Amino acid sequence: MVAELRTCIRTNLDCADICETTARVLSRHTGYDANITRAMLQTCMTVCRSCADECGRHADAHEHCRVCAEACRQCAVACDELMAALG
Repeated sequence: MVAELRTCIRTNLDCADICETTARVLSRHTGYDANITRAMLQTCMTVCRSCADECGRHADAHEHCRVCAEACRQCAVACDELMAALG
């Protein structure tokens, strides 16, 4: 079923890379640039929503896709809440 899930796999990998990079940038203790932080959060929200949508297409057939879709939705919400807190 790899061919059927190719886009899903690619989206998952992109999402993981972007989320990891965002977390690394946001965890620095040397201060932050609000413009960069907002851009990183926006990018993370966008890719998480895309990944949640893609995984959601396969959630009925694959439990791991259902779990991934839910985790991505929660991550997008967390990024949105952090962006709102930044003002």
